[in-house]
Amino acid sequence: MDIKIPDEVQYMIDILEKNGYEAYAVGGCVRDAILGAEPKDWDICTPALPEQTMGFFEGQRIIETGLSHGTITLVLNNKPFEITTYRRDGVYSDNRRPDTVEFVNDLKEDLSRRDFTINAMAYSPKKGVVDFFGGIQDIENQTVRCVGDADKRFQEDALRIMRALRFASVLDFTIEGHTSAAIYRNKHLLQNIAVERIANELNKLIVGDNAGNILLNYTCVIGAVIPEIKEMVGFEQKSPYHHLDVWNHTAASVTKAPADVPLRLTMLLHDIAKPGCYSEADGIGHFYGHSKVSSDMAKEILLRLRYDNSTIETVTELILYHDANIHPERKHIKRWLNRIGEERFRQLIEIKRADAMAKSEKYRQAKMEVLNDILTVLDEIIEQNQCFSLKDLAVNGRDLIAAGVPEGVTIGRILNRLMDMVIDEQVENNKEKLLETAKKEIE
Repeated sequence: MDIKIPDEVQYMIDILEKNGYEAYAVGGCVRDAILGAEPKDWDICTPALPEQTMGFFEGQRIIETGLSHGTITLVLNNKPFEITTYRRDGVYSDNRRPDTVEFVNDLKEDLSRRDFTINAMAYSPKKGVVDFFGGIQDIENQTVRCVGDADKRFQEDALRIMRALRFASVLDFTIEGHTSAAIYRNKHLLQNIAVERIANELNKLIVGDNAGNILLNYTCVIGAVIPEIKEMVGFEQKSPYHHLDVWNHTAASVTKAPADVPLRLTMLLHDIAKPGCYSEADGIGHFYGHSKVSSDMAKEILLRLRYDNSTIETVTELILYHDANIHPERKHIKRWLNRIGEERFRQLIEIKRADAMAKSEKYRQAKMEVLNDILTVLDEIIEQNQCFSLKDLAVNGRDLIAAGVPEGVTIGRILNRLMDMVIDEQVENNKEKLLETAKKEIE
């Protein structure tokens, strides 16, 4: 099997071979190339020691990434490439990184320490794909399977548990039985992993096409990361609008949202407070106030997982408004645009669409039609450059002061009043007419 490799990769392999050492592209780049995808990164493995490798590439920009673990980064044409010495890993006392490594000369031994068979293949133009552990067959069978003893692989590095779920989600693969069982047995080890690393894998997992199935089949793993979801599992909604329990509805809605991290995080957490907000009347379930409580819970969860402020702000605001009634009326929509802006409003419609798509079919179509009508009105507002924010108002504070309006609180009050009147179409967004109106407001 031939793989097209970048010129820089060919150059590195050539230099190492000319100096008497074999060299291979290795890991995810080989997997992606076999799958027909464009690899994002190209990594090289070789029996040459780091100091030797640096000598071979003297004069090039070299970053001493992790010499103790055998890795240097070579920068060619402003692109980084990791070159790592074949190694045998020692004990993993922290369930994340080996305490020690021993450099070896055998490619098979180096590949045997890697996580999954689909990531344990190497390639060189001279020898083709080297596949000791059945990675090609697992790609053909669309399977994620650990190299060797699955329990050992996860106990070495517990983040591999999240990586297995991520690969299954993104590649739309199934996790092999022994690997799956080991995931369940070792999920508690995730508590030893830095939350930032877990969040990074969670982000990749939820944007995968197979995210819904992974969330449902590995709920206990997600629950080890976000314990709050456990209350959602099996919680019947007893609502004519819902044919699924809270967790199944959540998983379905995640896959209906665009493959964007904040939007899918929103769907993952949008109903997380429902079990705690449940009440029942005449056999019908109600969740009064769950949007606000879910938003507050989501903030706590995302802070705990060390998400950035921008993501937290986006997710919590969308959850807060996800159940709000929005009407396909120009004035009403301009009010929303004034409150949260066009970008956030469009995101809100996307998550309302995802929410609707995961509800009972009986009510789904009507909700989708309303959302489409809202977007039609929204597009008209934007295309016609209709004013809905103070920055687009035809007058500003300086104009009001020049017209004789006293400085201070009055300016802000008058501007907001003018903004309301423009949105309600009581006055045109015209400087002369707005100033006339402002003078009347202070008479």
